[in-house]
Amino acid sequence: MHTIPKLLTVCALLATHSAIAKVPAEKAAQLGTTLTPVGAVEAANKEGTIPAWKGGVPKLPPMFDNYQRGAGEYYPDPFPQDKPKFKIDAGNIKQYSAMLPAGAARRLVLNPKLYYNVYPTRRTATFPDAIYAATKANALSAELTGDDGVQNATLGFPFPIPATGAEAIVNHRVRYRGDSAVQTGNTIVVNRNGQYNVNGYELSVQFVYGNTSKLAAKGSDLIFQLIRKDISPPRLAGNVTLVWDKLDGGREAWQFSPGTGRVRQAPNVAFDNPSAGTDALQNIDQQDMFNGSQSRYSWKLVGKKEMFIAYNNYRLVRPELKLKDIIQPGHLNPEHLRYELHRVWIVEADLKPGSGNVYRKRRFYIDEDSWNIAAVDCYDSRNTLWRYQEGFVIPLIVDKAVVSAPQVTYDLFAGRYAINNLPNEQGYIARFGMNFAPGYFTPQNLKKMGRT
Repeated sequence: MHTIPKLLTVCALLATHSAIAKVPAEKAAQLGTTLTPVGAVEAANKEGTIPAWKGGVPKLPPMFDNYQRGAGEYYPDPFPQDKPKFKIDAGNIKQYSAMLPAGAARRLVLNPKLYYNVYPTRRTATFPDAIYAATKANALSAELTGDDGVQNATLGFPFPIPATGAEAIVNHRVRYRGDSAVQTGNTIVVNRNGQYNVNGYELSVQFVYGNTSKLAAKGSDLIFQLIRKDISPPRLAGNVTLVWDKLDGGREAWQFSPGTGRVRQAPNVAFDNPSAGTDALQNIDQQDMFNGSQSRYSWKLVGKKEMFIAYNNYRLVRPELKLKDIIQPGHLNPEHLRYELHRVWIVEADLKPGSGNVYRKRRFYIDEDSWNIAAVDCYDSRNTLWRYQEGFVIPLIVDKAVVSAPQVTYDLFAGRYAINNLPNEQGYIARFGMNFAPGYFTPQNLKKMGRT
């Protein structure tokens, strides 16, 4: 019998000056003892349904013996023996609804054939030692200025023991995802009847903050530099976008269009402008679950709670499964999905008076072990639950990074959804540790990329 845990409320500290106070030394000392090096509770829960964190996956299991990291191969499933413990569906939703995001519970009501297979919880999140060491140092030095400005941190999670919702969201935005990478990606728009269209692109990214092989230069304000080149369908092919994301929430962006042959600044690559290839089902600031400036919302740290989220879905993104095996009307094929019980931070974002966004309110569910946003409830201007975002958290245990793939945005009214990065039929997923030539992430390079 599963009992529903009480919400652990956390009082947000109110800043009386421009910078939020640092964590006291006695609190920071918990990192690496009662807390994991990134601030999660190290111990198991009372029922034993969430195990203790024991270093993530410090030693690779045997199925990785022949894995070639540089080739960007698909990860094998580290837990092929695991079987579902039980399932949550429309028949028992009342028993588990308090342990599901509102959007996840609503989807079970709207889709009678949908269910969530719940597997044993595996706390697999693993990061490099340099990230752990830097995170502990950040707890004593990092400060948040304004809505999202980070000071006195250059590597690791700035706020492993967050005092505010804004700090928790910053941890997601700057989390370690490798030092650099090139990956193939796609966006898939699925109509109500299950028919779908696939848009392909290639992504190159150089992380500046959080780079373990090349520390950011003193005074650098960059989180990352990113180039996305659309490769399909033909109407989008050749479009290239360059983004520089900054620690203070600022962003510079440029786009090259083969139709005009020109490179232009692109201030519209932000906030609630529609994402390319998603048929307006997803906005720019919903990519990677949330990105960019936090300035338009007020952020509240509600607390931490045990909840069922998509986790360790290594089987889902294997090439043995084809898109037709996974994509169904209204939802992904539940037979191939894995859910686990994890502790998550809950952060509520309310649109500030006078600010613009199609979402009046959002509720974020952040995995305590990785600071990945695992799910988001999105409410419209009438405060009605409109869309639901789901990130399938996958620790890349070889590369010691944690990402979400795929990420899905469901329109709960229209019955349509958009998928980001379902890589089963597209060759390599990602190649890490790439060396980019000087000047690669500059506006001057976009025209050349668009024509090759």
